[in-house]
Amino acid sequence: MWFGAQVQEVPRRLTGRHPTVTDRAHAVDLDRHDPLAAFTECFDVPDGDPPLVYFCGNSLGLQPRATEAVVLAELERWRSRLIRGWNERWLDLVAEASTHVAELIGAPSAGVRVADSTTVCLSNLANAGLRVMPTRPDVLSDRGNFPTDLYVLDAAARAAGGRLRLLDGDPAPRDVAAALDARVGLVALSHVDFRTGARLDLPAITARTREAGALSLWDLSHSAGVMPVNVTLNDVDLAVGCTYKYLHGGPGAPAYVYVRPDLADQLQTPIPGWFGHAAPFAMEASYRPAPGVDRFRAGTPAMLSVAAMMAGLEMVRAAGVSAVRAKSVALTALAIALSDAWLADHGVEVVTPRDPARRGGQIALRHPEARRIVALLAHEQQVIGDFREPDIVRLGLAPLGLRFVDVYDGFRRFASGLERGDLERYRGELGYVT
Repeated sequence: MWFGAQVQEVPRRLTGRHPTVTDRAHAVDLDRHDPLAAFTECFDVPDGDPPLVYFCGNSLGLQPRATEAVVLAELERWRSRLIRGWNERWLDLVAEASTHVAELIGAPSAGVRVADSTTVCLSNLANAGLRVMPTRPDVLSDRGNFPTDLYVLDAAARAAGGRLRLLDGDPAPRDVAAALDARVGLVALSHVDFRTGARLDLPAITARTREAGALSLWDLSHSAGVMPVNVTLNDVDLAVGCTYKYLHGGPGAPAYVYVRPDLADQLQTPIPGWFGHAAPFAMEASYRPAPGVDRFRAGTPAMLSVAAMMAGLEMVRAAGVSAVRAKSVALTALAIALSDAWLADHGVEVVTPRDPARRGGQIALRHPEARRIVALLAHEQQVIGDFREPDIVRLGLAPLGLRFVDVYDGFRRFASGLERGDLERYRGELGYVT
């Protein structure tokens, strides 16, 4: 298809120097040739005047139109079938969701389970990994990692008698290799930096980690569903990820764990819950871990949330991660080009790497008044982005629900607000969640 074949050509065309990059017709033409264009009609976008432009797909994805019917079906099953729903559908639904996630991250279905929140999943894997590395209690991560990840990793390292070591942001493979020694048992990083959108070299870092005798633990929350990951090909040991960003699972949707299949039976979960038991309904007095990754299940699955995940998972599978990545590269390239053309003169700096191989699916822009910019965009321009301390405007361009003209219109409104001086009078009030 055009998009897959031209993925390298599109970013080259969108450089900011191209004479038509600031013409809306250029974005319209890109949409006309987009093989994923039909997917934009599969989401519910709130009405607005002007129409809402949603740039928060890296935080909470749009709601698929199919989600309501899927959840209502399970509500009806609950009403009419009651506890029989577990045997008739719900246990199978968890397995289906896990298989879909496994396909999207390049894992065998036996290696992935939809489970608890990302924080709980990360804590379980970090603690389990360190337990099999008793002489290597230290954890290596980076200062730019997501705060919750750092809290969890610090606690796991201290519980093992070690400490959390932090590299400076966006470490290269050589930085990781230089920091590895005989005390580091776990290298735990996020595939894509949540602030800047910078993409770490997962294959090379994982290889360096394995060569040093440590385990790798990756947070895929900002990469799964928007780019190929392939944990099997890259020999990843452990991974977690959320499903409410590019997988459109809904607010608070369950996360998932990946454990390398030949490693799973060596690990012990810190939370020996009944769903992780070898025979949950035998109601035995003592715990016997289930084989493989199933031991990392704990309590009863949240079935309405699992059901809500399915519409988004199936949509990403239908589109194909490679095609999604191709569109993501082109969307972010257009965003960078428009920022260069319209925003640079107003002191806005592109923070996200310009090399598509080094960025994820979002664009980060730096400005000293970033908080006020995000508030202005949301309240007066119908453009929803978010703010990250101290000075980052973060724009998540989720490919399935976003058109190229949406990117054009959003950046045009962004520029118009700055050109009119609206920022000078705007107080910058934001809600608790940004």
